[in-house]
Amino acid sequence: MFEQDIYVNRRNNLRQMISSGVILFLGHNESPTNYAGNTYRFRQDSNFLYFFGLNLPQLAGVIDIEDGTDCLYGNDTDIEDIIWNGDLPSMQEQASQAGINSVSPFRDLRIKLLSAIRKGRKIHFLPPYRGESKIVLSELLGVRISDLENYVSKKLIKSVVKLRSEKEPCEIAEIEKACDTGYEMHTLAMRMCKPGIYEYQITGAIEGVATGANGMPSFPIIQSQNSEILHNHNHNNILQAGKLMVTDAGAETYMGYASDFTRTIPVDGKFTKKQLDIYNIVLAANNHAQKIAKPDVFYYDVHTAAAKIITEGLKDIGLMKGNVDEAVINGAHALFFPHGLGHMMGLDVHDMEDLGENYVGYDDEIQRSTQFGTAYLRLGRRLKTNFVLTVEPGIYFIPALIAKWDSERINSSFIDFGKVREYLDFGGIRLEDNIVITNDGCRMLGKRRIPVTKEEVEEEMSK
Repeated sequence: MFEQDIYVNRRNNLRQMISSGVILFLGHNESPTNYAGNTYRFRQDSNFLYFFGLNLPQLAGVIDIEDGTDCLYGNDTDIEDIIWNGDLPSMQEQASQAGINSVSPFRDLRIKLLSAIRKGRKIHFLPPYRGESKIVLSELLGVRISDLENYVSKKLIKSVVKLRSEKEPCEIAEIEKACDTGYEMHTLAMRMCKPGIYEYQITGAIEGVATGANGMPSFPIIQSQNSEILHNHNHNNILQAGKLMVTDAGAETYMGYASDFTRTIPVDGKFTKKQLDIYNIVLAANNHAQKIAKPDVFYYDVHTAAAKIITEGLKDIGLMKGNVDEAVINGAHALFFPHGLGHMMGLDVHDMEDLGENYVGYDDEIQRSTQFGTAYLRLGRRLKTNFVLTVEPGIYFIPALIAKWDSERINSSFIDFGKVREYLDFGGIRLEDNIVITNDGCRMLGKRRIPVTKEEVEEEMSK
């Protein structure tokens, strides 16, 4: 945990933003895999972690605006708990770590909430995303599960997004730790990659790096020689010469903070000219995006700038044609770059996605695009100092998408489909780094950049 003052200040800041009522943060319970006693690795709710910091199951935190009190709800261990799991600090001891003086058994939470409801007080809670949490909330509030979304507090959502978006120094330090572990994961993948290796051998090895750093992967690892598939979690292929292997992986620290990197490398250990032509376009887009990302710039505009770099590069090698600006306006680049440039990152690898991307990545100043490709941009809003985000441009040759656009003549004035068909077996390339917005620009997170140039990648793969 951080120092208790961190959590006290966060709750006080939230209290000032919510004028009245009771704020409820429900922690997670253990979740079974195939029977009740065999559970997934416990992962606390990120919002509960942010405001209360306690990484244990079956807890809830309540901030009472009018009373000016914070209370932790949970149960002390009994003798059976101690036998199987060991003795834990008391609820009072745990509460004090987060700067909380008031503690009550979990059963009293329902009494507290129903009393507030009878008095006409608003219960502020965030949208639940786990089935277990929905059941508990339904029982606590006396609301049907199907109706819970009608009672979610939009004011609380917007307040939490405002607080969590700008990272504190202690948070950035934790993210840096996750980035350093991510470096070790990706360089190991580079050293292991060669024809004849199963994808799952590399996946398992780099997952072990995250676990060995007292954490875990920040999301299920994407690792495949079918590099044109954006989120490929199938790791059963044997790596083949001539293919490109994409590894999209990050680490999560013990305190829950994430990293998220992607590298694409040649299975043979050496890029072909055809691969390098595409690779260098993606790298140029990544570098340019980092060069222009700074406070008060809309990330939508950074995404657009990266799309223009990609379009210009593809035009230079004959895959696209016509005016670059017009091609991007018409969304022609999305045949090759069908996703957004990046997303917020912090306690979640897609930070606060449970609260709704349109609250996190957009606001009253800018709305999400409906255009194919750009519609998948998770972050478009104006950047501010201490935002932490990813930069992840890519170029992909997806046979089904190419066939659809070709047959329907979509953006045919900007795309040479005859030339594109020569790349149907190419795969794809994505290069992703993590940055923090500074006072006058941005800086890359982690002690050093994961090998990314041709020379750096080939050297690492040769080790």
